[in-house]
Amino acid sequence: MSLCMGCMQEIGSNQVCPNCGFDNTKTQSAPFLPYRTVLNNRYIVGTGIDNNGESTRYLGFDKHTGEIVIVCEFLPIGLFDRQYNEKEVKVSFENETVYNKLKKQFISYYSTLSQMKDLSALLKIHDVFTENNTAYVIEENEDLIPFEEYVKRSNGHLDWDIARPLFMPVISALEAMHKKGIGHYALSPRNMYVTAAGKIKITGFATQNERKRGTELKSQLFGGCAAPEQYLDNFPLDNITDIYGFCATLFYALTGHLPNNAQERLKDSRLLMSTNTVKRLPPHVVTALANGLQVKRENRITDFDDLRSQLSLAPTVQAIQEEISRTASLNKIKDDEKKGMSHFSIGVLSAAITAVVLGVVGILIFLQNPFASLFNGDMSNQETTENQEWTGPTVPDYVGKVYNDIDQASDTNVKFYRAFEDEYSDQYPEGQVMKQFPPAGSPVNEGVEVAVTLTVSKGSQMRKLPQVEDKNIDTVAESLGALGFVVNADYQYSNEFAKDRVIAYKDYKPGDQLEDGAEVKIIVSKGVETNDDASSSKVSSVTSN
Repeated sequence: MSLCMGCMQEIGSNQVCPNCGFDNTKTQSAPFLPYRTVLNNRYIVGTGIDNNGESTRYLGFDKHTGEIVIVCEFLPIGLFDRQYNEKEVKVSFENETVYNKLKKQFISYYSTLSQMKDLSALLKIHDVFTENNTAYVIEENEDLIPFEEYVKRSNGHLDWDIARPLFMPVISALEAMHKKGIGHYALSPRNMYVTAAGKIKITGFATQNERKRGTELKSQLFGGCAAPEQYLDNFPLDNITDIYGFCATLFYALTGHLPNNAQERLKDSRLLMSTNTVKRLPPHVVTALANGLQVKRENRITDFDDLRSQLSLAPTVQAIQEEISRTASLNKIKDDEKKGMSHFSIGVLSAAITAVVLGVVGILIFLQNPFASLFNGDMSNQETTENQEWTGPTVPDYVGKVYNDIDQASDTNVKFYRAFEDEYSDQYPEGQVMKQFPPAGSPVNEGVEVAVTLTVSKGSQMRKLPQVEDKNIDTVAESLGALGFVVNADYQYSNEFAKDRVIAYKDYKPGDQLEDGAEVKIIVSKGVETNDDASSSKVSSVTSN
């Protein structure tokens, strides 16, 4: 049987896989395992998938079951050495104590995780073993959709009715992990996937050493989802840390964007939500997100039961609804006992109870919505016209002004906030306010603070490529980056252009218009080719053959 190292499908005598296009004549670079390495006399190692400061994950094949698996290898960056085409990990005497300690913790973490196969949100761990002076974990491999892609396919955000059944099993998984003495600490959209059956699966597991600063490992934190304490040197992590990551990921699912980085939120802790988002989310969900994303640990939700409860229907309303249901059932059972009560009386009583419920709901909505003070009126997106009879204060006109130049007047009850997402505009240059809500001229009641949301222009979506010929690469990279392009470079020898001077664009010419964020490749001079360079190139060519 001949397997493709890129997808683990049978390819026969083909070198380039007809299924995925992987070139099986290639080799895997050091320090990663060579293609077709067999571990534990069972698992065939294929191409690398990803890596962090603690481990590397490869595509694998289980010879016993015929299933594709994921092979996770303990490879702590900076603490080991392994040459090209070798399997054995070498550790210097100076690093041996730390290496062995971390390896032991790695094995313990995944051994504990392997005991939780009944939790639907966790990928199953099939095997944990040692070999080649390191440790290996065999994870299940499923056909999964990246969570970020899943959200994009759902109009950029999920409704609460869709998100709730997806996320509740994640709370149970995190709760079970912490009861076993381990945590995840890297929950984020990048570490979540959705199965074909519509269930969430969590990936991105690692020990605490990888998920906080100040340890022997090069930490991997996910901006917007990592809690503030994870940026502190060797701060002990716990369930409160994972609650922050969970709420940040749920926030992303419901709004389409992540909260600001935790370090930025220490300066400005506000969570940015559009008016429409606040309107369509149940108030108790908004409250739970605000409580779970408190930057101060002492103000944050502290346990998973409380998190689960806050994301459920508001307790007071639920209790009233249950009492109404119970009363209705008793009335039905004891119908004979209600003969003295007319239908009119029953209707009056029902209406009174309904009014009480709606009143309580209204109070809860007002009290529970931490964003209520940021909005005015019905928060609709419809423009209002200036009331000709209104003689009081009105909302100022910010459209067309440079956002950074707008001063927040201290003597007005109008506060402005920048919308989370800037928008493209051919009419307004980058940095100018292109629209506002409520619109200019809207009446403002005396003594009531009104929030005005300002949308700032990103400028035109199409950007023109400038002249780059014979300019220094650093200067060109900086100017193209400022225009919003992603810059890459190809190098070649040149008799005309000095070393590190730009020769031309590779696929475009000056004046071409590309979308903001487009990748632009430039050709950069390596200078005049010398005899030594030519000889080295020939030797390299012979060696590669």
